[in-house]
Amino acid sequence: MIDLKLLQKDFETISKKLMRKGVDAELLAKVKEKFEELKVAKTNFETLQAAQNAMSKEFGVYKREGKDISELKARVDANKVKIAEALDIQRQKQEELETLAMAIPNIPDDDVPDGEDEDDNVEIKKVLTPPEFSFTPKEHWELAEKNGWIDFERGVKLATSRFSVAFGMGARLERALINFMLDFNRERGFEEVSVPALVNRRALEGTGQLPKFEDDLYKIESQEMFLIPTAEVPVTNLYQDEILSEGELPHKMTAYTSCFRKEAGAAGRDTRGMIRQHQFHKVELVSITKPEESDKVFEEMVACASDLLTALELPHRLVTLCTGDLGFSAARTIDLEVWLPGQNTYREISSVSNTRDFQARRAKIRYKDGKKNRLVHTLNGSSLAVGRTMVAIMENFQNEDGTINIPKALHPYLGMN
Repeated sequence: MIDLKLLQKDFETISKKLMRKGVDAELLAKVKEKFEELKVAKTNFETLQAAQNAMSKEFGVYKREGKDISELKARVDANKVKIAEALDIQRQKQEELETLAMAIPNIPDDDVPDGEDEDDNVEIKKVLTPPEFSFTPKEHWELAEKNGWIDFERGVKLATSRFSVAFGMGARLERALINFMLDFNRERGFEEVSVPALVNRRALEGTGQLPKFEDDLYKIESQEMFLIPTAEVPVTNLYQDEILSEGELPHKMTAYTSCFRKEAGAAGRDTRGMIRQHQFHKVELVSITKPEESDKVFEEMVACASDLLTALELPHRLVTLCTGDLGFSAARTIDLEVWLPGQNTYREISSVSNTRDFQARRAKIRYKDGKKNRLVHTLNGSSLAVGRTMVAIMENFQNEDGTINIPKALHPYLGMN
């Protein structure tokens, strides 16, 4: 959640930064109004409390002087009722303010480029040269069906559109990629964890998916439980409501999970193939750090994802997201986009974000810095989306006859010489 004290202290400056990210001026105006209402409520409560304290002192004077306290007691009792009412109003105004604040995204870093959408993102660099073919490269769904790796029709039969079934080498390659990614990340210092695929509302509020993005989640109505859209949710919330010791930071973790998204806002996009599925596998990186270490760890996570693609011999590029394409919880994001010859373009395969203390404030994750408790910084990134990595391998390693070579890095995981 946004730092409300910071927003209140310098409302105009922080509002301008938020509007760079597309925050509605009307929402900010409502927040400002709630600040004023809460201030009035607090002042009223404090005034009544001060009056109560003054009357309590009068009791001592009255008793010493032998005066009748019945009238004073009546005033004290009446004031107690007013204090209780004033406290309720103060709590109500605080809750109303926090409810509005839950809809406000994170403040973008000052060096994030301005822009409206993905067309305004800024390329940092390209890694590896895209392959050249003496034939017209096929798209992944044609290659998958030709080789019997992926069956889209049976996925629809079992569930609905945007589900698929992997067979034979397709299933083995999927498993090999998961193991390779986890091993690669572990060697880079990320501890492997295994987490539930179902989480409660509190966890999704902590990382920022709720309340704003509930329509994109699969929900189990009777239990108030949700299928996870990414391992970022359970892994970050491992330390929800905890105060960590300074010495144990940073926590650098990696996890494999299935992920589930309705893709409610993506109608008509990538309806064919594996780019945008309702269920997909992903290996995630999550870090919890001290504020002064988060930029360094961010660079480590970006390098880890990029080096993983390089190890798989997949051409890719790094892109800084502009303000208009930045996620709700992110202060800064670098996307890694892999080259897809069949589409003749780069497509996102990883997104690494620093959320600063935004998620930590919502999830109440702190660490003890001497005698003071401070909010941690949380970071997350794909390393990598497994289905999209398979897509990239199929398209980049295809042969003219439709067969597909396997990157050498995966040979040990598939029993290949």
